[in-house]
Amino acid sequence: MPQFVESRGPRWRTLEQLLDKADVQGLRTLSLEEARQLARLYRSASSDLLFVRARSAPAEVTGYLNDLVGRAYALTYPGRRPRLADAWAFVARGFPDTLRHEARMFIAALLFFMAGVGFGYLGMVVDSDAAQYLVPTEHLTLDPTERAKEEASEAGASVEEQAQFTTFLFTHNIQVAFLAFALGLTAGVGTAVMLFVNGLFLGALAQVYAAKGLAGWFWAWILPHGIPEVTAICVAGAAGLVIARGLVAPRGLPRRLALRREALTAVRLLMGTLLLFVLAGFIEGTISQLHPPRLSVGFKVGFALLFGCGVYAYLGSSWARGAQSAPRALMSR
Repeated sequence: MPQFVESRGPRWRTLEQLLDKADVQGLRTLSLEEARQLARLYRSASSDLLFVRARSAPAEVTGYLNDLVGRAYALTYPGRRPRLADAWAFVARGFPDTLRHEARMFIAALLFFMAGVGFGYLGMVVDSDAAQYLVPTEHLTLDPTERAKEEASEAGASVEEQAQFTTFLFTHNIQVAFLAFALGLTAGVGTAVMLFVNGLFLGALAQVYAAKGLAGWFWAWILPHGIPEVTAICVAGAAGLVIARGLVAPRGLPRRLALRREALTAVRLLMGTLLLFVLAGFIEGTISQLHPPRLSVGFKVGFALLFGCGVYAYLGSSWARGAQSAPRALMSR
């Protein structure tokens, strides 16, 4: 199979270049010879796809060819324009299915983040003077006890202030996600470091509030928006790790082709985080900012756990569909 990939690779790359040109500049910009070449290479790639499927080629080769042939088909036989139903299909099934396929990368990203949380918390327990290195700058001068008192006495933010804060948080979180994704080009090292550092800040800040006897107040503040937000950041980190996989482990494919194939999956993961970030930004600008006595610690933690269960039920819906389809598949045999 490696010899087959090496011999056919130049044809696949030429087809990919023609498709890129047609996607960017339009199909009509192709010359007559280029159009004929695209048709020949499309038929050749379709045959190659049947060949690799029949011989149980590595999933990376099959996936890349499948994507290439699919792009050529869509260009040659254009269908209807994307509709709202297509976006809904991606949100309802496409994103959970992609996350299920890349569950190991998501778990790896989550472990990097949680390792940072643990290190930050223990670092502050061992040496409280490390706060200047571990605690976010904007919280260094804030005394947790005084802040809790001030929040209890305030009337709360206006609707306009909440809307502005929500917009700021959404923009900031999207920037974090795209950076975690882009750092996959550092072979995943940058992505792992970024996840660890974000977790470290959270763990250190948690210990600062716990030391003042405000652990419940802190988690009631963080968890409502933190569950979807941290989940989205880890999904974006998983997308970065998928990019890194294409660089580090091309599995028989030329590295450029492997990177192209993995990028398609990574972008799907990244786009799926948008809904989570919208929810996190809305909650952080509203419920998370309503502190006792306006909303009790128990209510906010309960809301966070219930909402978190909903988030992970949605993300795990692909597993549920797979489990439900298995009995039906057995009965149909």
